[in-house]
Amino acid sequence: MQNARLTLDPHFAVGPINRNIFGGFVEHLGRHVYDGIHEPGHATADDEGFRQDVIDLVREMGVSTIRYPGGNFVSGFRWEDSVGPREERPTRLDLAWHSTETNQVGLHEFASWLRKVDSDLMLAVNLGTRGTLEALELLEYSNLPKGTALADQRMANGRPDPFAVRIWCLGNEMDGPWQLGHRSAEDYGKLASRTAKAMRQLDPSIELVACGSSSAHMPTFGEWERVVLSHTYDDVDYISCHAYYEEKGGDLGSFLASAVDMDHFIESVVATADHVKAVRGSTKTINISFDEWNVWYISRFENVDKIEGLDNWPVAPRLLEDCYSVADAVVFGNLMISLLKHADRVTSASLAQLVNVIAPIMTEPGGPAWRQTTFFPFSITSKLARGSVLELKLDAGTYETGEYGVVPLVDAVATHDATGAAAVFLVNRSQTEETTVTIDVAALPGITGVTAESLYDTDVYARNTLEEPDRVTMRPNTSAKLDGGAVTITLPPVSWTAVALA
Repeated sequence: MQNARLTLDPHFAVGPINRNIFGGFVEHLGRHVYDGIHEPGHATADDEGFRQDVIDLVREMGVSTIRYPGGNFVSGFRWEDSVGPREERPTRLDLAWHSTETNQVGLHEFASWLRKVDSDLMLAVNLGTRGTLEALELLEYSNLPKGTALADQRMANGRPDPFAVRIWCLGNEMDGPWQLGHRSAEDYGKLASRTAKAMRQLDPSIELVACGSSSAHMPTFGEWERVVLSHTYDDVDYISCHAYYEEKGGDLGSFLASAVDMDHFIESVVATADHVKAVRGSTKTINISFDEWNVWYISRFENVDKIEGLDNWPVAPRLLEDCYSVADAVVFGNLMISLLKHADRVTSASLAQLVNVIAPIMTEPGGPAWRQTTFFPFSITSKLARGSVLELKLDAGTYETGEYGVVPLVDAVATHDATGAAAVFLVNRSQTEETTVTIDVAALPGITGVTAESLYDTDVYARNTLEEPDRVTMRPNTSAKLDGGAVTITLPPVSWTAVALA
């Protein structure tokens, strides 16, 4: 058995937790919108056609802000198609995912769904095939109370009050050759700066996200951020990060250490942003919007699911419907630990995505909705992580990985709020051994009790499916004990654990 120790002290905080870190992402992709959140013929559908069972699960997750409508989809999207009478909306081709978009769920419908799930709207504008004028028009339509053609059009379309969108993304993954309108960092930075300045002339209260690298492994990573921020530093509030992870070639050990890569990604972008800050002599700090992150088996999409053919443009095809295992959920929970550990700079994040498409929630048309394994780390962390993230002193054993070298067997983060309550989130990356963790809580006055639950299974590839929707769930971890100023808990192999200190 392995042993680890960590110390909690409220006097040493990383920073406050911004609730936007528990954001999500809904893209017009596959069965996410149609047959996912929206299925008018379903037994639970409300009067707008939205599935109530899905609404309930999204609310259970505690999702704060939801990025929309893409994603790669946005770079070919004409926002005007998604408003006005449904029978008059055009059907378009979605080149990003080789599908047909009916536009039956658009801006107004999605904003109504957000009210039902108690989330805020984060809008992306198309800087791939469109530009500054179209972004301005969407902002005017969305945020201006009344008195212009576009504001009055919104009112005529059934929305008297503005959508009041606060956070806007200036395009999506513009560094990627796969992106419609892909361009160099120099060209994108100039366009993003012009667009940001124009949007702020209309609504100075908004927050803006410039596109960072779509992966830390892009050949332009680092230099892309430097060039883009050299143009946009005074105009934006965030630079974005995107990262997806999958087990490759049966190398479970490296996969379980994926958060090591996310940590490095975040710290590299912070260093680059701060370099631009120093060069400019600025007092402003750019934060990170990690607005796409997840476990995603991209290789399966590229090799099996990709849709092709000039005469083959399906509506809401089954795309990117990864079925997640226990191991996937442990890595997922560790990625959430990484986001929290950098709460001083990662102040917005969006899990990509929410329903059916690489998602914690799955649905069957005409049938049930169920929780994937990844549902649990998100919902529990969103519920328990409050106040500030504490700077931990962690002492744990290590192991060798093929991809990341020597990494810790245990990773952890802790939070503490004004009521005195605290939470600790831990992963055990060992594939064979339990780890007993001793948590020094002597500096936390008034801790009277501890409860814990863990996600693990003797089969690390166990999954929740339509046939077995409850195969994997959280289990009480009764090993957690509070004795004086210390908590001890035993972590099963390949596990994610949440500890609540009352």
